[in-house]
Amino acid sequence: MSHNNKNANGASNHFFQPSRRLPTPGKATILAMGKALPPQLVPQDCLVEGYMHDTNCKDLRIKEKLERLCKTTTVKTRYTVMSKEILEKYPELATEGTPTINQRLEIANPAVVEMAKEASLACIKEWGRSVDEITHIVYVSSSEIRLPGGDLHLSTELGLRSDVGRVMLYFLGCYGGVTGLRVAKDIAENNPGSRVLLTTSETTILGFRPPNNARPYDLVGAALFGDGAAAVIIGTEPIVGTESPFIELNFAMQQFLPGTKNVIDGRLTDEGINFKLGRDLPEKIQDNIEEFCKKLIAKNDELKGSNYNDLFWAVHPGGPAILDRLEKTMKLQNEKLNCSRKALMDFGNVSSNTIFYVIENMREEMKNKKDGGEEWGLALAFGPGITFEGILLRSL
Repeated sequence: MSHNNKNANGASNHFFQPSRRLPTPGKATILAMGKALPPQLVPQDCLVEGYMHDTNCKDLRIKEKLERLCKTTTVKTRYTVMSKEILEKYPELATEGTPTINQRLEIANPAVVEMAKEASLACIKEWGRSVDEITHIVYVSSSEIRLPGGDLHLSTELGLRSDVGRVMLYFLGCYGGVTGLRVAKDIAENNPGSRVLLTTSETTILGFRPPNNARPYDLVGAALFGDGAAAVIIGTEPIVGTESPFIELNFAMQQFLPGTKNVIDGRLTDEGINFKLGRDLPEKIQDNIEEFCKKLIAKNDELKGSNYNDLFWAVHPGGPAILDRLEKTMKLQNEKLNCSRKALMDFGNVSSNTIFYVIENMREEMKNKKDGGEEWGLALAFGPGITFEGILLRSL
């Protein structure tokens, strides 16, 4: 998905050169990518006035606080499903204390599937093979609630085979994209010849509400989070001349931090989802991230004793404070987290999707390096639990 050569669906029009490195036999690889964004582009400079107007808020203290938050997020642009038309149709969404969960789901359920469909079609186009050859689908979202779930709706919309193996991952939050990669990796490696479509799709509709001094966390969400979707196709033993693997998923692991389950707290109510983010979240991640990374790196004997700056880093940008603390703790060179910072700047925190926007930036960066860049790297994401997800990556 070169930003110089994209078609309307977000897929690349370029052709890949033969891989510089051969995939490890039996290891899962990413064969193609796609993304989709809703039509409403929100420049961060316009966010405060728009949000205060949309929620009929006249409190100058809240406005000043939101202005400060918007400046500290480093976000420049975001995309949202929420629109003027939606607020005109559902004005109760901006009214405090009104039960609106049904209205929110009427908007969110079809919106996330539509974005997932667009991202998947872009990915399949880049992949270059038929949808009939997709054997499994992994669908990740924290933005819809229904039975059957988005995995079935998306499979139907894409025209996938009726015997496609489906996995639905609900309400994992920001680490969901890396969890999806881990699950897709396991499926691909244990089912030779399979091709797994992994799709993530998120909207902030469930959490949109007017500001309230009793809920300062709502302003963080308003200043930081965005909407969108992403898709990748995972498989082993790529077909030479037909498929173009660019990242190998070498080893994956997950870990939760005991005693931290309330640091990120989300509750479903009649008014949507209420989130609380502990102020100590960046500190908790900082205190535990190096040990987690050491465990991942130790899975490959070649990397024992490696300097962290010898690796590439695809880190979910939960916010600038998390990136800053990780950079300091791991003693990373400034440019090591550029791909994460750029994704945050261009899209905001898009929950499970964001790691794929980071990987997209990384793919473009590696293509522009004469030697293809570093061979080994880490994909990292953090979310409720506190849960760490990580994958040892190999650039191809």
